[in-house]
Amino acid sequence: MTLPDRESVSRRTYLKTAVAVGGSVGLTACVGELTTTEPQPDGETDTQRVPTGDRDSLPDRQHAWNGYLSQDAHGNYEPPAHHVLRYLSIADSVALDSAREQFETALTDLESAFAWSSDGLLFTVGYSPRYFTQFDEQPALPESVEFPEPTALTDLESPTFDTYELVVHFASDRPDALLAAEEALFGSQETVNGREITAISDLFDEAESDRRTGFVGAGLPAENQDVEGIPSGNPVPEDAPLFMGFRSGFERTQATEDRVTIEAGPFAGGTTQHISKLQLQLNAWWNQENHFQRVAKMFSPRHAAEERVGDVGEKLTTDSGLTTEDISDLLKQARDDGVVGHAQKTARAREDGRPVILRRDFDTTDDDHAGLHFVSLQRSISDFGKTRAAMTGTDIADESGIGPRVNNGIMQYIFVRNRGNFLIPPRPHRSFPTANPEANET
Repeated sequence: MTLPDRESVSRRTYLKTAVAVGGSVGLTACVGELTTTEPQPDGETDTQRVPTGDRDSLPDRQHAWNGYLSQDAHGNYEPPAHHVLRYLSIADSVALDSAREQFETALTDLESAFAWSSDGLLFTVGYSPRYFTQFDEQPALPESVEFPEPTALTDLESPTFDTYELVVHFASDRPDALLAAEEALFGSQETVNGREITAISDLFDEAESDRRTGFVGAGLPAENQDVEGIPSGNPVPEDAPLFMGFRSGFERTQATEDRVTIEAGPFAGGTTQHISKLQLQLNAWWNQENHFQRVAKMFSPRHAAEERVGDVGEKLTTDSGLTTEDISDLLKQARDDGVVGHAQKTARAREDGRPVILRRDFDTTDDDHAGLHFVSLQRSISDFGKTRAAMTGTDIADESGIGPRVNNGIMQYIFVRNRGNFLIPPRPHRSFPTANPEANET
């Protein structure tokens, strides 16, 4: 991927593309775009400096992001606009015991360089089941961690399984901060935001790595819809935060950070992470379905009939507007209406009225195709499995006769390409943990 001509695209599209390009080229483009040449009282020209961090004030939970995010008028947490997933495999020559301090120093350097916020930089470090197979402890992980290898979850998919040893999820509203962090860790830049950063590129095998990017927020999908999977004519609404056109991530349709946190054992304070790479095929969504049908499939037929949603979900506040009636006896509703909504089905996986997974997903144009990196946090991977089974709705599709894909929520439009499971340890054990860090780490 290369940068487009600056005059041919909007500023936001240019910055999104710079994140996707990455490296020194992407960083230079971001810095140039975010720097003003107007003289300032202190003699500096950059009026959008990224705030620096206070590493000692951070919580033990790596996934504790909500308290550092902005909120909309209804109290919903607003996700950072730009995201990067760095999948990594440890170089064969690296001894973890000696490399652990180097890795942790690099991560704490980042936390000093950038504020832990959307305006600065948020990140998590997670480890795959493959990572833990190198340790001699039996069992490899404590019973308090339910963390299997990824697997296909429906008969409709045959995904590639991501078996990289670890993944770093970077997120920020500031693309320059995000790219500067990457360049400092894996590239040639030694200082960012006035702080020296310890490099870690020597710890990982560049050939056994991957980089995936994306974005979320009103305006970004519309400005980046000229890709495969979305029909011509710019159908994505200007104020839609996602390619499918509707708001998501309402406060009441998310698990709390407490609910997804591991409660016992050496990894107490951590969480598990599932990441799916989904390819979107939205030609029929935008060309064949009308707004009523899109609302019915995304939420429920009653949402559509009662006009509960609005153009992009602006009529909804802190939840998806589901009533008890909407989520009861879905089989009868599917038979009567000939369609069942995505939100209706997924709500069956709730406990005490709340979901059991916390979503931090985002759209992507990786591979020049519309997609979604579905990132979810949960106490155990089985919580994700239950949620996905409810969303798939095989029982309803089979018994109602609507079929596994067509009119079965949004199943017709999403295709799983990759799946990966990861363990996100608490911050004290995030750097090359053993399978029993309290016993083995010094």
